[in-house]
Amino acid sequence: MTENFISLHQVNLHYASVAYKERSLKSLMANALKTRRAKAVFSDIHALKDISLTIHQGERVGLLGHNGAGKSTLLKTIAGLYPISGGEIQVQGQVRSLFDLSLGFEPDATGRENILYRGLLLGLSPKFIAQKKEEIIKFADLGEFIDYPIKTFSAGMQVRLAFAISTSVGGDILLLDEVIGAGDANFMVKAKNRITSLIEQSKILVLASHDFSALKSLCHRGIVFHQGELVFDGEILKAIDIYNKVNGMTI
Repeated sequence: MTENFISLHQVNLHYASVAYKERSLKSLMANALKTRRAKAVFSDIHALKDISLTIHQGERVGLLGHNGAGKSTLLKTIAGLYPISGGEIQVQGQVRSLFDLSLGFEPDATGRENILYRGLLLGLSPKFIAQKKEEIIKFADLGEFIDYPIKTFSAGMQVRLAFAISTSVGGDILLLDEVIGAGDANFMVKAKNRITSLIEQSKILVLASHDFSALKSLCHRGIVFHQGELVFDGEILKAIDIYNKVNGMTI
C-alpha cells in the first residue's frame, strides 16, 4: 500500500499585490477607476520563499506564525488552491481541508441545493452527496430553513451548513486552519466531536493555529513561519518557544 505524504522542494509562491489587497471585484474595479489618471505601481508579494519540507504518514504537524507569515498560504498550496511560482510539490493521498467555509455557496439557491453545489466543489460525487444529504441536514440543524435561499440565512446558519457539508467525509490528509467556531453551545459540542473524529481517522494532520494548547495536545511537530520563510522545523514545544522569540514575546 502506498504511504501518504506531502513533499515540497524549494517552493515559491507570489501574490499579485493588487489582488491581495482587494477583498472583492467591486472594490478592485472602483479603485482602478480612481487611479485611472495616475497609475499605481504594484509589486508582487513573495508569500512563500524557498520552502522545502516533507511530512510523512502518521505525523501531526502544527504551523505557527503571525498573521501573514505564510502558514495559511501553505495550507492552501497543499490543498491545490494556490498555484506555485516555482519549485516542486507532491501530495500523495486524499486531501480534506477545513477553511474558507463560505466558499461555494450560491446566495439565491436554497440550503438543500447548496449541499449539492458545495459538495461538488469539494470533489464529492452527486451519488455520494445524495447519500449524505439527510445526514448533513440533520447535523446542521436548520429545520425548515434548509429550503430557504442561503441569502436569508444568518452568518451562523451559513457556517453550520458549510461545516456540516465540509466534514461529512474525512480524508487521508486533513488540513485545518484554526479550530472553527460554528454556532451555539450545543452545535459547538457536535462540531468539536466531529473534528476530533476526523483527526483520529486522518493519516496526516496539518494544523495552522495560534492556540498553543491545541497545538500541544494535537501535534508533535511544529513548523514556524516568518515573513514567508520557514525558520524552524522540529519538536512542537521548541517550535512554540521559537515562535515567541521570533515575535518578541515572552512565555
